[in-house]
Amino acid sequence: MSMSHLYGTDGEDGVEMENFEVSDWDLQNEFNPHRQRHRQTKEEATYGVWAERDSDEERPSFGGKRSRDYSAPVNFISAGLKKSAAEDVSEEDSDEDEKPVKQEEIPKEFVPKKLKTGGNFKPSQKGFVGGTKSFVDFGSWERHTKGIGQKLLQKMGYVPGRGLGKNAQGIINPIEAKQRKGKGAVGAYGSERTSQSLQDFPVVDSEEEAEEEFQKELSQWRKDPNGGKKKPKYSYKTVEELKAKGRINKQLSAPQKELSQVKVIDMTGREQKVYYSYSQISHKHNIPDDSPQQPLGKDAKPQGFALPELEHNLQLLIDITEQEIIQNDRQLQYERDMVVNLTHEIQKMSEVLSHEEKAISNLSRVLEMVEECERRMQPSCENPLTLDECAKIFETLQDKYYEEYRMSDRVDLAVAIVYPLMKDYFKNWDPLKDCTYGTEIIAKWKSLLENDQLLSHGGQDLSTDAFHRLMWEVWMPYVRNIVAQWQPRNCGSMVDFLDSWVNVVPVWILDNILDQLIFPKLQKEVENWNPLTDTVPIHSWIHPWLPLMQARLEPLYSPIRNKLANALQKWHPSDSSAKLILQPWKDVFTPGSWEAFMVKNIVPKLGMCLNELIINPHQQHMDAFYWVIDWEGMISVSSLVGLLEKHFFPKWLQVLCSWLSNSPNYEEITKWYLGWKSMFSDQVLAHPSIKDKFNEALDIMNRAVSSSVGGYMQPGARENIAYLTHTERRKDFQYEAMQERREAENMAQRGIGMAASSVPMNFKDLIQTKAEEHNIVFMPVIGKRHEGKQLYTFGRIVIYIDRGVVFVQGEKTWVPTSLQSLIDMAK
Repeated sequence: MSMSHLYGTDGEDGVEMENFEVSDWDLQNEFNPHRQRHRQTKEEATYGVWAERDSDEERPSFGGKRSRDYSAPVNFISAGLKKSAAEDVSEEDSDEDEKPVKQEEIPKEFVPKKLKTGGNFKPSQKGFVGGTKSFVDFGSWERHTKGIGQKLLQKMGYVPGRGLGKNAQGIINPIEAKQRKGKGAVGAYGSERTSQSLQDFPVVDSEEEAEEEFQKELSQWRKDPNGGKKKPKYSYKTVEELKAKGRINKQLSAPQKELSQVKVIDMTGREQKVYYSYSQISHKHNIPDDSPQQPLGKDAKPQGFALPELEHNLQLLIDITEQEIIQNDRQLQYERDMVVNLTHEIQKMSEVLSHEEKAISNLSRVLEMVEECERRMQPSCENPLTLDECAKIFETLQDKYYEEYRMSDRVDLAVAIVYPLMKDYFKNWDPLKDCTYGTEIIAKWKSLLENDQLLSHGGQDLSTDAFHRLMWEVWMPYVRNIVAQWQPRNCGSMVDFLDSWVNVVPVWILDNILDQLIFPKLQKEVENWNPLTDTVPIHSWIHPWLPLMQARLEPLYSPIRNKLANALQKWHPSDSSAKLILQPWKDVFTPGSWEAFMVKNIVPKLGMCLNELIINPHQQHMDAFYWVIDWEGMISVSSLVGLLEKHFFPKWLQVLCSWLSNSPNYEEITKWYLGWKSMFSDQVLAHPSIKDKFNEALDIMNRAVSSSVGGYMQPGARENIAYLTHTERRKDFQYEAMQERREAENMAQRGIGMAASSVPMNFKDLIQTKAEEHNIVFMPVIGKRHEGKQLYTFGRIVIYIDRGVVFVQGEKTWVPTSLQSLIDMAK
């Protein structure tokens, strides 16, 4: 298909000219995919607009090659209209008269400036500010087509009258063209921006930056006025710059400095070359070569002055001078650092010297004081030294010359001066008569002589502590002598003596006195003690040692129990002296050993006594019962309850049954019941077994009055017995509630070592706390209930809780019980 419709023909010259007007063919084939296109050659695809053509003035066209008149001038046709010949002639004349415009002659307002792209546009505005022309005729050429372009734009969201883009930031009016005055390049005649362009893209205010950029771009096209000859540039380095370079490239050690001056012979080339340092090897390319010079080319100009050897030597001298300057600077810096270091050393040495002078003067004064003490220690001295004066001298040494006093050998000094005075001070001392004698003076010497670093007193090294050695060698012999003469049964004076010295004597010396001197004497005396013949009770001379000896007396308790057990073999409960002898040992022996001793030696005797008790309501002898009840505080409640269950209550209930079967007087039976119950303490009555026995007696009486067997029934007997039963059981519940309330209050006050948040808030928590205190397992029984209440195991006992009352499973029914009774049953 021919594209001659795109080109017009000049009738005069017959030269085809490109026609840029929009024709009907353009409108019809705008969206025709099968229209003929211009195919690029391989060279055009590779180089683009820089591809070679027949002439630089030739403009690439959409058609094939065509003939041109290369003698014709360049024509610039605007909008595809060719100018007339007259206009061309006038323009040629005007071009000849034009002179090249220099940058200095261009007005500043016509210099191209940077655009602020999008600077006048905001996302909220619907178009550019410069879009003032009407868009009524926009796309009017589509009347010649099917209007596919407008339809596609509308499908993509285009609104007529607004710009393209997401925010309608595109321009509305087409780009306007502006004709230049002459044929100069772009920008040669000033700014070519139209009024619409200035409104849409305002210029940047920084004109200096635009001027600088314009000068830079203009200088790229300007011919060098010097004709290609550049003046040589010289670089100068100051001494300070060389010093700074040397500091940066420092890190040269002594061996490296020596290597930098080593002579190096290079044999890698045709000829051997000599270098004076390794650093010069890196500059080999600067050394001129002796190879023959290459022949000069056609355009090469012969050098007028070429002395490579001289240049090399000058460069070598410069490098050596630079190295010397750097080395001298480093040496100078080293010397300065050495001066600063030596200055600090001088200051330190002066401080050490002053400190040593002060120490020497202090030591000389200390020596004078010690020599004065030795002089006054001589027998021929008129003013002998006393212990108080010696203490004052040592206090002066400790206060004024503390360092020298701590560094000195105080042991030897104390042995030479203090020990003789101390022996003379305690020469006539009797510890048992005057137990506090010397405590103040010894306490003073303790602060003066004791070594603060010795915190552990076990296995002391007497050569390191003067005070311990003083006490061991001077004070201890007097104590040994007095303990050897001491009688263990007269313990008061010895206990007072050790109590008064316990804070002064070293711990290890006090342990030695108690273990090696006091305990053997007590042990021997216990072996000789006979509880049947000795009038002085053993606790009177053993118990005073408990605060001092504590666990050291444990080995004595076993022989004491054996002797007491032997003495109780022929004892009868009617003898109350046994209780007086045993009662002080209850809190001394461990609970287990005490209970075992009671069960073995006392409980059987009490059981025999209860067996001998005869219960007679008409004539009752209570002595045997009183002998047993008197031991209530000595034996445990469980042991006492066991005695009563085994030896008392069977006979008591048997007498009650026989009395009820012989038409009794129920008032006398009631008094007899209440009288026996009043003989027991509240603690015994609170025990579940005792409660069961008395409740059993009440049940027997109730059955007796409710039975129709027999003849005459005392009037009101049934009501009296019922009232008695109700009253007694209500008292039991009230007592149990009071006991539990009291225990809860005591627990809340004590806290039992736990946080306030852990105080029991209900009765179940109280039971759980008590179980933890007594190491009893308290846990719910899974899947077991009684009348809708959860069952629990308290030890081996099954219980349930209802309205703050604990019920224990009995033989036939559930019995209410107190918390203390529950604990005793679980144990």
